[in-house]
Amino acid sequence: MLESLRNKKIMIVVAHPDDELLGLGAIMHRLINEFQVKTHVIILGEGITSRSDNRDLQKWQIELNTHKKNIIKAQNVIGYQSVKTFDFPDNRFDTVALLDIIKVIEKEKQTFNPDTIFTHHGGDLNIDHQRSFEAVITACRPMKQESVKTIITFETPSGTEWRASTDPKNFIPNLFFEVSEENLMAKIKGMESYELEKRPYPHPRSPEALKIQAQRWGITVGCKYAEVFCLIRNIQKI
Repeated sequence: MLESLRNKKIMIVVAHPDDELLGLGAIMHRLINEFQVKTHVIILGEGITSRSDNRDLQKWQIELNTHKKNIIKAQNVIGYQSVKTFDFPDNRFDTVALLDIIKVIEKEKQTFNPDTIFTHHGGDLNIDHQRSFEAVITACRPMKQESVKTIITFETPSGTEWRASTDPKNFIPNLFFEVSEENLMAKIKGMESYELEKRPYPHPRSPEALKIQAQRWGITVGCKYAEVFCLIRNIQKI
């Protein structure tokens, strides 16, 4: 599967600043450095204002500016080529018409013309993750002229695993990518660039937890470290 991504154009659609690191920071680092992929990241939401009762952009202006700077720091660590940010309301994507999110993705897709899209697992606890997934699936309807042939979803620590264990929407990976310690350390360093998102252990976003998670999935498939995904669609034409 990795070889099939060589030299491809990959678009990563996430809800919040830091999701691009949490979901696929290590394999993104590997794909860019070993497989020469061209990567465009879309961050749909501002990622801050749900921390108060009412959405007040002015109140959180300092933190929003910090997020914007941290996005660039993380980009420099991983090495992805381009990023576009939007300001959909944090943890309130369900208050926005789904069509508005779809239109953003369609426009970015038309400009970048990707072969593959990575996005959130559709069953995440986080409503913004759910809506991002729905928007990607809708924006990439498999019609004749559609350029996106592959859609892959990822888990987002502190969002995916908190879904109730009995819920049928739980994340069940079917795609495992081995990553090196260098790839993993790039992911952790990139995540640590997010001053307002990093957390101490045992939080799932802590450096220690991210390493344990990579080890856990690696053990599952007989390697030292891995990141896991769910292959949603892969169209192979003659």
